[in-house]
Formats: sequence, structure tokens, C-alpha cells
Amino acid sequence: MSKLIEMKTPLVEMDGDEMTRILWKMIKDILISPYVALKTEYYDLGLKERDNTDDKITHESAEAIKRYGVGVKCATITPNADRVKEYDLKQMWKSPNGTIRSILDGTVFREPIIVNTIKPYVKSWKKPIVIARHAYGDIYKNVEYKVSEPGKAELVFTNNKGEELCRQSIHEFKGEGVLMAMHNVDKSIASFAKSCFNYALDKKIDLWFSAKDTISKIYDARFRDIFNQIYKESYENKFKEAGITYFYTLIDDVVARVVKSEGGMLWACKNYDGDVMSDLVATAFGSLAMMTSVLVSPEGYFEYEAAHGTVQKHYYMYQKGEKTSTNPMATIFAWTGALRKRGELDGIPELVNFANKLEIACIETIDGGIITKDLAELSEAANKNVVTSEEWLHLTAKHLDTLL
Repeated sequence: MSKLIEMKTPLVEMDGDEMTRILWKMIKDILISPYVALKTEYYDLGLKERDNTDDKITHESAEAIKRYGVGVKCATITPNADRVKEYDLKQMWKSPNGTIRSILDGTVFREPIIVNTIKPYVKSWKKPIVIARHAYGDIYKNVEYKVSEPGKAELVFTNNKGEELCRQSIHEFKGEGVLMAMHNVDKSIASFAKSCFNYALDKKIDLWFSAKDTISKIYDARFRDIFNQIYKESYENKFKEAGITYFYTLIDDVVARVVKSEGGMLWACKNYDGDVMSDLVATAFGSLAMMTSVLVSPEGYFEYEAAHGTVQKHYYMYQKGEKTSTNPMATIFAWTGALRKRGELDGIPELVNFANKLEIACIETIDGGIITKDLAELSEAANKNVVTSEEWLHLTAKHLDTLL
């Protein structure tokens, strides 16, 4: 391209950790900056910077998304005890994804990237399965306690008037154990439901919602009832006109149905269920590195990210000077999703077209047999050429030039 595509409004750019941080810069240098006059408000969400700022930078990045409307995020480390020691952290900081999602609320939609030369492990799957993951509360906003002596644990609720409305025994501990409390709110559940119904209508696909109300007769049942109420009041006729269906069933039932299906539905899950099932669906379609992810808030904020982690093993290889072949597809599609949405919101068709063409270039490069190591056994391309991440990016850029 002779002229760079100009942007009007910045993207909120959130850098990350380990190998995905290395890929982040490569993607910008090779596939974006030569074509787009990139305008971003940058936040370093690398683990050490989160530790240095007492995690304030994570909160600041989420507030920036509220200001600008669109963000793109690199994969980040959620530290466990080993990571606290490795990085000499002040404390075991919470998941930055969980923090951002709690601030923005909304729903995470994850969809596999389909290429012709990679077939799903589940032979019956012919169409993408989209996972809608509730992005607020549950285990990601939990409160935990390590019990070290005998005693009684209780669930207590006191209203703002100081009246105790609930006191239930949880467990009489005879010795050591663990406790966890979690919550959700009707407003967020309703936003989740509306986002799912609207997404299904937009894509003209069936919506399946699953929980476990037979066991969780109040908590999960509340999700079920809110979904059903909103559907009956606002979406039932729209779904009939669109020729699509909505139903609720137990999550174990949906798992069995999905495996036997041909795909092509939106599967709505509670927060933890969606975390697990999106990884399962991504891997079954070929690779976790081939999964898009976008958080859509009720206010119209969008945050795009890769659905996978920081690729720790490859990063340690990279530090030793070894060549790595890490799949950058999900991270690239986080960028294309954000650039496309920025172009749509700001009325820049050239930016939308660039994002579309970059995705096509990536898919056609893989279908042409140029692949990273993780796809070597999955690809059915006639002539396979396994290359490093940087080589793959340069070859994709070369193909992109022919499309532009």
C-alpha cells in the first residue's frame, strides 16, 4: 500500500506477558504498522508492571476502554504461587481478564477460526460453535478462606437497614478445610441474556443456554428464570420470525448434544463453564490458538483478545535463543477484530476492509500449507511447510500485499 490508513480514535492497547508479548510486537511491526497509521493508548499489563502499580494499571486500562469504546489485549499471566516466586511479586494478583470483565460487565463471545485444511476432531461438526461466556462474578469474584481449626461456617445476609435476613449453616468443620463464597447480580445476568439473544438474532443461529439448576436450585435457577423471562417478553416472536430456536437445559445434557451435533449454534454458559468449554471447543476444532474472543458490554464497549495463554514453554525457549513456532492467529484476530470495530464505529471503510483482508490472508496462508508447528499434524494441506512464527508473519504479509 502506498498510503497508510488513518485512524480517528485510538484503540486501547493492552500489552501482555511471555511469548505472546514477543508475538504482539512482531504482529504490529510486520502486519499492521506497514499498512495502518496505528493510534493507540498503551497500557503495559505485563506482570511486573501490574505488580509495580499494585494492579492499578489493569483498572486504568478498563476505564480507558469505557472512554474510547474499543480495546485489544495481549495474553497475560494470572499468577499462582510459583509465579509469585518466579517474578518476586508483592502478592498473588487476580486475573487481569477477570478484573477487566468485572469493570466492563457484558458477555465474552468465542468462536473458532475455520480453515479448510484443518478438520475438527469431532467428525460431525460442520459449522462453528460459538461460546457465549458470562463475564461477571461467580468464581472470578469469589471470597476464599483457609480453615485451620474446628468451627462453624455460615452464610449471612444483612440488609442496609441492619436487619439480618438470612443465616444458613454451611458446614461444621472438625478440622482443616477451605471455604469459598461467590455471587452474581440480576442486572448482569439480564445483560448477559440480552447479549446472547441479540447475538443469536444477528447471526441467525440457535441459542442453547446451560446451567445446573437441579443442584443449584437458587443460584443457577436464577440464571434460568431471568433468561426465560426476557425471552418470553422480548425475543420469542423475533426468534420465530428468524427461524431460530432458544432452549435451556442442564449443562451435562448440552455437552452430550453438542458432541452429536453438526455445530452452528451459540452455546451460552456461566462464567466458569464458559472458560472451560471455550477451551474444549477451540481444541476440538483444531487448536486453542485458533479461537477468537471478544467481550461485548451492555454499553457498547468492545474488548478483543486471544482465548489462549502466554505460551510459557515457548517463551523459555525464546529466552535461550531457540527458534520458536508459535501460532499467532488468535492474537492477530484480536487485532483485526478491534481494528474492524474501530473502523465501523468511526466510519472508516478502509480500516474495515484492511481487517477483513488480513484475516483472509491468514486463513489462505494456512490453507496453502504454510503453518506453525502446532498445526503440523492437524493440517490436511497437500504440501506442508512448517515455519517459525516470524517467517509465518512475513509470508502472510507477502500474501496480504497481493490482496490489497
